[in-house]
Amino acid sequence: MNESSEKRLDLLVTRLKAGNQAAAAELVDIYYQQIYLFMRRLGHSSQVSEDLTQESFLQAWQHIGQLRTGKALNSWLYRIATNASRLYWRRHKGRKAVRVEVTNVSDSSEAECDKIGNLEQLGQMRNTVAALPIKLRQTVVLHYMQHLTIAEAADAAGIRKGTFKSRLNRALKTLRRQIITKNGEPL
Repeated sequence: MNESSEKRLDLLVTRLKAGNQAAAAELVDIYYQQIYLFMRRLGHSSQVSEDLTQESFLQAWQHIGQLRTGKALNSWLYRIATNASRLYWRRHKGRKAVRVEVTNVSDSSEAECDKIGNLEQLGQMRNTVAALPIKLRQTVVLHYMQHLTIAEAADAAGIRKGTFKSRLNRALKTLRRQIITKNGEPL
């Protein structure tokens, strides 16, 4: 994060803590799509993702006093979203995860047959990630799909960095095993 971005986020946090509703709207503008995609990637339906995203921002607004600095805003917001998702899964234990969302899949320079092959592999990977237990799925989504650093992702998950790394390693081993079992060979 560059210095101007950090200052901008610190200013946003100051305005949020002061109860500035325009700052709350700015927070939603900046993070809404990221949090929504995070929910989708955790396996929630589009409607549930929409509801949980809104719930996350409501919780953020209600607990804004707990936020330290702009630097912590990203992982703090993901932690709130993670907790909203966990609570949902606890309340709805019998529900299955839906397909994990993928965005920005195609590249216009690729040959058409390569695109189809890549889409098939991505579809298989989406389904395999969606089948992971929630704690393992969460690590893959936070780090690889939401592009958080290990430290940010661990903070967002509310666990120590070492625990996060261990879960991520377990998730990757599980994914490899499941893909090899399905195909007889790795992707």
